[in-house]
Amino acid sequence: MTNQYLAPAAVALDTGPLGLATRKRGQSAEADALQDWLDELDEFGIPVYVPEIVDYELRRELLRADKTTSIRRLDALNTRAVYLPLNTTAIQLAARLWSEARRAGQTTAGSQRLDGDVILAAQVQTLGVTGIVVATSNVAHLGRFVAAEDWHNIAP
Repeated sequence: MTNQYLAPAAVALDTGPLGLATRKRGQSAEADALQDWLDELDEFGIPVYVPEIVDYELRRELLRADKTTSIRRLDALNTRAVYLPLNTTAIQLAARLWSEARRAGQTTAGSQRLDGDVILAAQVQTLGVTGIVVATSNVAHLGRFVAAEDWHNIAP
């Protein structure tokens, strides 16, 4: 059974949910549901964070696919949400988390790849916010480092 996070203190978005948030309403039931969920979080006063590494992962694909309208929606969401910029503390923590996971045989990406999941986890950890949950479609990787759950299971 999946954990249900009731009234988290805050939510950080991973790339999958953030991508749904940039879709036009009416194109997909899943995207519409995600956008309604974001509205509910806002109504309940639950802060939503967009970590810079997540913005990067999504934006590069939107740019590659020339999805300018989705990029405008991403920019609008970044002004509505709390944009979490990368900083030295987060990058250094990410390096430590990555190396500890490697030594424990728990890889999250190829050894020569920039590991966005570990950087995301480090960004969330450096916030120091108790009760923050990462809304993701990759619970297994992120859940090693931070509270993570599929967004459907996070209730305001």
